[in-house]
Amino acid sequence: QVRLVESGGGLVQTGDSLRLACAASGLTISSFAMAWFRQTPGEERKFVARVYRDYDSTDYADSVEDRFTISRDNAKNTVYLQMNRLKPEDAATYYCAAQNSAFGSSLPTGYPYWGQGTQVTVSS
Repeated sequence: QVRLVESGGGLVQTGDSLRLACAASGLTISSFAMAWFRQTPGEERKFVARVYRDYDSTDYADSVEDRFTISRDNAKNTVYLQMNRLKPEDAATYYCAAQNSAFGSSLPTGYPYWGQGTQVTVSS
């Protein structure tokens, strides 16, 4: 059974940092492109970051590129999202996703595997 379990969310103040983790089981992340998306109530799920399957090359949404870093630890079968200089507009539920492809995509419909999400709240 494939499971992606996010953790690390919480309540922080503007300018603070958080590191989210996505622990995978039932799949080996080295065989998947991995991504983070985020969603707020009433809004569509939006792309945040991805890391390629066969390389550590990454891609980011323009809104987070200068502040967030996605990485994978294949030995731990875990993907991370380091979030620095958080802003109130970063507040959302963050979801981890996996796609059995080389590059993944920025479209949530392209990912068959999802976690349940972890909540990030940023106060001003």
